[in-house]
Formats: sequence, structure tokens, C-alpha cells
Amino acid sequence: MHKQTKIAAAVLMTVGGFSARAQQAPASTEPQQIERVTITGSAIKRIDAETAVPVTVIRMEDLKAQGVTSVEQVLGLLSSVQATQNQASAIGSGTGGVTYANMRGIGADKTLVLLNGQRIANSATGASAPDINMIPFSAINRIEVLRDGASSLYGTDAIGGVINFITRNDYTGGSISVGYDAPFKAGGTTNSVSLAYGLGDLAKDRWNLFGTVSYKKQDFINGDQRDYNKRIVGGTSNNTFPANYQVANGGTYYNPLAPNCSALNLIPNTASNAPGCQIVTPPFVAISPRSETLSGLVKGTFDATPALRLGAEVFYAKNSVETKIAPVPYGGYWINPGTTYFPAAALTNPKYSPTFDPYELNGQPFNNPSAQFPTPANLQQGGVLVAWRDLINGPRQDKSTGEQYRALFTAEGNAVGWDYKTALAYNHTQNDRRLTAGYANGDVIGEGLMTGIINPFGEQTAEGLKLIQGAALSGLLSTSIGKVTSLTGSASRELGDWFGASRPAQIAVGAEYRREDYRDFNHRDFAIAVSSSTGVDPDAKSEGTRNVSAIYSELNVPLNKELEVTASLRYDKYSDFGNTTNPKLSFRYQPTKEVLVRGSASTGFRAPSLYELNATTGFTNTNNYNNPLNCPGGVPNDPATAGANCKAQFQAYFGGNKDLKPEKSKSFTLGLVFEPMKGLSTSVDFWAIKVNDLIGSISEKTLFENYQTFQQYFKFVQPGNILPQNTRACQDGPTSPTCGYVDERTQNLGGLKTQGIDLGAQYQLTTAIGRLGFEYQSTYVNKYDYQDYKDGPWNQNVGVYSGTGPVFKWQHNLSGSWSKDAWGAGLAVHYKSGYIDMTPTNTVKAYATADAYVSFAPSKAVSMVLGVRNLTDRDPPFSNQTALFQGGGWDSRFYDAVGRTVYVRGTVNF
Repeated sequence: MHKQTKIAAAVLMTVGGFSARAQQAPASTEPQQIERVTITGSAIKRIDAETAVPVTVIRMEDLKAQGVTSVEQVLGLLSSVQATQNQASAIGSGTGGVTYANMRGIGADKTLVLLNGQRIANSATGASAPDINMIPFSAINRIEVLRDGASSLYGTDAIGGVINFITRNDYTGGSISVGYDAPFKAGGTTNSVSLAYGLGDLAKDRWNLFGTVSYKKQDFINGDQRDYNKRIVGGTSNNTFPANYQVANGGTYYNPLAPNCSALNLIPNTASNAPGCQIVTPPFVAISPRSETLSGLVKGTFDATPALRLGAEVFYAKNSVETKIAPVPYGGYWINPGTTYFPAAALTNPKYSPTFDPYELNGQPFNNPSAQFPTPANLQQGGVLVAWRDLINGPRQDKSTGEQYRALFTAEGNAVGWDYKTALAYNHTQNDRRLTAGYANGDVIGEGLMTGIINPFGEQTAEGLKLIQGAALSGLLSTSIGKVTSLTGSASRELGDWFGASRPAQIAVGAEYRREDYRDFNHRDFAIAVSSSTGVDPDAKSEGTRNVSAIYSELNVPLNKELEVTASLRYDKYSDFGNTTNPKLSFRYQPTKEVLVRGSASTGFRAPSLYELNATTGFTNTNNYNNPLNCPGGVPNDPATAGANCKAQFQAYFGGNKDLKPEKSKSFTLGLVFEPMKGLSTSVDFWAIKVNDLIGSISEKTLFENYQTFQQYFKFVQPGNILPQNTRACQDGPTSPTCGYVDERTQNLGGLKTQGIDLGAQYQLTTAIGRLGFEYQSTYVNKYDYQDYKDGPWNQNVGVYSGTGPVFKWQHNLSGSWSKDAWGAGLAVHYKSGYIDMTPTNTVKAYATADAYVSFAPSKAVSMVLGVRNLTDRDPPFSNQTALFQGGGWDSRFYDAVGRTVYVRGTVNF
């Protein structure tokens, strides 16, 4: 047992919002006895205030006050998190709706996510990081964020930091909580409920068993439900309704059936493709998906003896995310001359109406697509190429369902002077992707267009409508499975006061064995049927296995009463990448009760994930670019092929790469904690990270705008030839003297260097009007440079959209709270600095939102919270980025899509 030093309150900073009222109590003048615990970032049991590395602690009571109901929302309260892949990013991306944490902006694969100090399996879809939506939110007691990298305890792949979700350990009684979130604008309503119950008092009964289950459902926000999504930047296409057509493959587009492109969702085409039209797709796209999450955890603890505690826990989570994108485009189909809707006849066809709204036909039941159609007949001389979009079957809708469960068994205690802990864990995660609406059998559609049954220019006949709806398909497209089995053990003990510091030196040793398995495959029969509308390879599949073993040690030595140093070393052996040894050195210097100086230096190592090595390869379409060979600088080599080569989509080859090398890193921190007066604590921490052989992909924009530098990534062949990796790139009709694709597979790029400062302050006081609390937590990034290839030029990324996005120079959260008796209230402001946009003619404005709440707890049995998020209804700032699927003039990775939202929470304890 140790006494708490005055600096303790400064080291443990809550974040982002409203300080827990329990933490606002005036500091006692009497010394407090605090149990030694293991804090994230060290294997040695100690008082949490004594850490030499920066750790942020988030308490569950703070999150409840803010109306937070998911781990994804928690990430928005961490200034050290530069960006996340969130559920909104799933729109059109095939990511499965997962959410990743990305500390320092160096990649989610370099942020280690733990549950009760143990790894959880990476997401089976994009499996380089865990899906934090799978964390059982209602079971969390606190979250510890290690803002320092390369942990020798958990793994040297923790280059950006560690986020450790810690559940309750001793819970008795029960509680029921319900919540409702209602945006002021249409769409996005959320319902949530959670239940928890526990029995058994560890202190008295020597055992405890508790369980918790939670459910949450959020509705779509459609693209036409937010005005800010109508700022057209990208998301336009030549595949329209009424259809464009070309008299020669690659030639000029025409659309005389939509005079002046005035039909629904159409705009005039570019000059090179006039008089054709383009369709604006953002209104079809759901800018926030529909999601449904069910999670539960059961945890049992038993003190077998005073020196031995046994534990077991099982958690299960299921997260379904439904996305919606524009209807299927059919741009490679022909109409034979002499058929009903050949353009010459279609101009006067009575079934065409310029004011016809195809949505009037939506909602009709799909017929069973059992009719068998022959393969399309050969194209007849004089046919035209049609670029049509199937608005009858409507927007394409996908449903990705992720499931994860983990079983964990632990034993910890004390024997022969050593504190020890062992853990055996099994993690299983699976993601199924289902196509639920909007997709169709392309062979059937192609046959109907070619033979004149389908009218691509106007209203359908009963026969055409039946054929289109009968061609609709839905089913299970792909499955991804990930497994992690691990066995860990650690032990620590005091060694004695070597240097007269009045505190003993301590040592810890540990070992880990981990097996990782990954498998991904398409369901072939269904994939064949929808290949023309999805672009997937029906036969694509991948798998991989890895074994990792490690040993580590940590030594903490107080040199005197003010100074201590900690040295650690970790040795890892990978079955596929050999051995690596990585040290870490840190110090803690406290010359007075009010001042603490701390620092650390370490190296890191991250082997490519099984997903990065083995991910299924395939082809998709890029955004609209100029073909660098056939339309350099936007000027076509042959004007007749401008439509196919200028500002047009290109084939992109994506997937894993078995030739990847590991990433290696160096990290450094130096910080000061200062408590100048009672109740006020401040901290400043400098950090720097350098990564070599960074794993990633060069952005499309960089590739196309720098063809001379990256021409090795462009693969061209003569028409009619087939590339070994691509059986489709040129078979649908040559559109130019050469055709091909761009290789966007994962690569080892060059290096990355970033550094910045974390600032924190907390002030708590008691007044006649109640308890007051103020907090400030921010991150300032003054450097973020990266290379697209080894020994290449350094690209500056702070405050500039470069590569895959911007790095914010400044992010902060400022909050104040008040409580008196049964009442409480709080206000918080969240801020992101602006940046130079993807196209640098625009500067994205700084973005700030405010949240507020009022709480009432008339007794220990009942509590209520009423609050508003985004109090001023701030829209996302305009961005001209086109990297994401949404083309509505904003970036869903960084900003609030919902708008002003009122929420209410109620909890009953029993």
C-alpha cells in the first residue's frame, strides 16, 4: 500500500466532456490508501499516479452524462485520434461497416485495441485492426488510453498507442437503461436499451457473477435528407436515366430524350462528352447507414484462496450495417437496330415522357428470377452502345453482419513473493455480406436491352417491367472469418530499495503465444449471377495462418526519491517474418509534489497483417480521371474516344500483396505535469514517431496526376488481349488503341514522420452554488510527412489534404460541468482546425460543435439525462474531396452527419 501523491489527479485526465461528479469532490487533506493496480502500459503493479508514460482515463459515468452510447462516439472525444474508419465510411466501400481507431493518424493497424488487457480479433473484413463496434459498451467501467507507442507488454505493433477497454469486475444488483436520440431533421433516429445484473460480493462471498446485454438501432439518413449533401463535387456518372447512348464505342454521348438534361437528377455533361448528360448519384446514397447492434457479456470471478483469483468471461456481439448506394449502372450493353427502342424509334416512342418519375414503380414485389434466358446474341451491324441506370430495381442495398465472440479464462494471485497473472483466450469473428436490393442478373438485363424488351429511355411496358423485376437478385455474397487464440502469462515482484529511494525496484517478466487465422471467400453461385453489377470475382478466395511467440521483461528502478527509470525488452518470433527484438526506456522525475517530468523512447515492429498479405484481389472502378495514356492532360489522342478516356472511370486492381515487408518504428515522448494550486492540474506531452517501410496504398489522385513517376502501376495492353491478372479489363469492347488497369494493391511505401504536443488541464472546485469542473484536452500536430515510395520526396500532410486525407493541425475538447444535490449540467465544445482541400483551390473551414446536458437523480435508484448534441446544428464544412463514395461535398470520416440531436436517457437501479 502506498500514499497518493498530490500529482495523482493530474496524471489521470478524463476526456472530452463532462467530469464525473465523483471526481469533483474536494481533495481530502488526509493521506489516502490506494491499492496497487496494473495500469495500461506497464506489467508492474503500481499506483496509477506513478506512471512514466501518458495515460488518459475515461470513466463510464462521464460517457453516460454525454449521452454516448457507442465506442465509435468515444473516439470522437479523443484528440489523439486523428481519424476513424466509421460506419458512414462503409457506404459503397465494402468495409462491412466496421469502425477502427487511428491514433496519431498513422493507421488503425498501428493502434492496439484491448479488452481487459487482452487482444481481440481483427475484423474479418479489412482485417488489419479490430472493429471497436464489437466492444460490449454497457459492460465498460473505464477506458485507458496509452498515448505512447511500442508497448513491450502488449506487442510492439502498438506504434500509435493502446486503447484498453476495462469492464466491471465486481457488480451487484441490477439496472435497466433506455435511450432515444431524435435528430431535428429527418432520418437517423436511434433507440437503445441495456440491462445489467450481478450477484455475489467478492469481499464477503469471495465470488461475483454479473452479466450485461445491450441493444441499439439507428435508422438511415438518406442523401436527399440533408441539404449539405447537395453540393455536387463527385458522384456523377454517364450511366443515366433516360439513358445516354453512343453510336461508336468510346464515341460522343447523346441524350436527346432528356432535353437540356432537365430530367430527374441529371446535369449537363462535360464539354468533351456533350450533348450527353450525367446523373447525380449523391441523392440515392444513404450518407449514414442503418445499423443494429446487440452485445452481451457474462463475467465470473472467484477468490479460491486469499492468494488466488480465478476468472472467466464470455462476450458476444452482433453488428449489422445496411448501406444504400445508387442503382446499378449498365454501361457496356448494346441495342440492335430495328428493335423497338433503337434511338431512331425511341425519339417518338409513346412510352417516353420527359417528366416520367421512375420511383413511381418502386416498392413493387420482385418476381422470382427463375426464368432462364439465353446468352445475348451477337451484336448486329449498326447497333448503339447504351449507358443506362436501373432505377426500377432502385438503389443497391447491402447488409454486412459482423459477429464476434470471445472466451477468456484467467488466474491471478501471489506466490513466493511474485504477483502473477495468466490468461487463455479464444476470439472468433465473422462477417457476412448480403446483397438485399437493387442488384440484378446482368445477362438478363443485357438481353432485354439488346432485343428491345427493356426501354432505357422511358417508361417500361408490362413486359419490360416484369423482365427487370424478375432479374432482381438478393443473397449471400461473401464471408470472412478471423480467429485468434492466445496464451499469456506475466509475473512481477519487488526487488528491494537498491539506492535508498524509499521505494523498491521492481521487475516483471512475461510470455505470450498467439495463433492467428484468416479466411475470406465468395459464395460462387450467387457471385456469378451478380458479377456484372458488383464486379466481384466469383472464384476469389484467400486464407492465411500465423503463429507468434514472445517473451518480455520490464525493470523499474528508483534511483532516488525523485527519479526512477524503467527499462523493458521484448522478443517476438513470427512464423512468417522471423525474429525481432525491441527495447523501451522511460523515466519519471518528481522534484516536488506539484511537478512531474516524464519521458520515453522505444522501437516498434509491425508485421503485415494476414489481410494485407492475403486479401482477395479483384477489380473495381476508379473515380473519374483522365486516362494518362489516351487522354494526357485532359486532351484525347483521338477525339472520337473522349467519352471513354477523359474524365472517365478506369479499372483498378486491388487486394493483398504477399511481397510486403514489416514496418519498423521509433517513438519518443517527453512530458510535464504541473499542479500549481489546489484543484488545478495541467499537463503537456511532446511526442514523435517515425515509421519506415510504411504499408499502404498510393492514392488514386496521386497515381493519375503523377503518371511519369508511377507509370509502373499502370498496365496497358492492346485491345482483345487479356492480362494475366485481369480477365475482364478489355473484353467488353475496346474503347481506345490501348486499355488496361491501375494497380492499387497494398504496397510498402516510404517513410512517415510525425510529431506534436498533447495538452491537458483540469480544474475542480466546490462553491456555494455547487461543484464545478472544467477540462481541456487537445492535440497539436506540427509535423506529418510521408513518402509515396522509398527514398521519394516527403509530402507534407498537416493542414493539407494529401494522399488519403488531411491531418488536422489542432483538435481539442473543452468542457464545463456543474452539480448540486440531485441536479447536474454540462457543456462541451469540440473543435477541428481547417485544412487545404483535395483540390487546393478550396480551404475546408474549421469545425466546432457544442453539446449540452441536464441530469436529475432524485435517488440512487433513478437517474435521467436530457441533452442536445451539435447544439448549433453545424453542417459539415464543404470539401471537394472525391476519394469517398459520397460525392455530396463533405467528408464523412471527420464530421457529424446527423446534425442537432436531442437525446434522453433513463436508468433504474434495483
